[in-house]
Amino acid sequence: MSAARYGPQTEHTYARAGFGGPVRRGDRPAIVVVDLTRGFTEDVFPSGADLTDVVGATGELIEAGRGSGVPVVFTAIAYTPAEATGDALPWLHKAQGMRALREGSAEVVVDPRLPRRPADHLIVKKGASAFFGTSLAALLTGLGCDTVLVCGATTSGCVRATAVDAVQSGFSVLVARECVGDRAAGPHEANLFDIQAKYGDVIGLADAVGYLAGLPGSAR
Repeated sequence: MSAARYGPQTEHTYARAGFGGPVRRGDRPAIVVVDLTRGFTEDVFPSGADLTDVVGATGELIEAGRGSGVPVVFTAIAYTPAEATGDALPWLHKAQGMRALREGSAEVVVDPRLPRRPADHLIVKKGASAFFGTSLAALLTGLGCDTVLVCGATTSGCVRATAVDAVQSGFSVLVARECVGDRAAGPHEANLFDIQAKYGDVIGLADAVGYLAGLPGSAR
């Protein structure tokens, strides 16, 4: 993705700063599916949007990784009744609609259109990043992973926060453009630009599928 859409001055500034170099693609990736739960993928819920295309593309990416034994980690935001109604979590004062993401509710169920299997991992989180306050970094290290393919929602929130913490935790970051979504185009594009400039490579779904198919030991 080019910085040109934000004007030549932005392009010059980022090039001068040395941003946008390609990341190293490892041989042991994991697919991390961030918050593709019904509360985010269905527009019938206040916190959601119609992310049908994102769910479909993410399902394709997951299936592409199965032949190489690529681990899949799903995440979900879910709050206890005390957390959802209380004052302990400052984020819920800013994002009031997130209070509906209660344990046991329809909103926190992983979208049933995704090809989830019993062997896939699930991380329950309370904040934006899939890493903050969770065991995700330890899980990925235990699985021997060196690269994280980030999918999910929303691009401007939990996806970006996860990408930042992934690279800070020592993992190369790839984001498949078709596999992430947001409630509005502006924040979506701006955060893809930021991820590409500083934290990971934003790539096409075809590129991501080809990367997985080319891994050592791939059955494809």
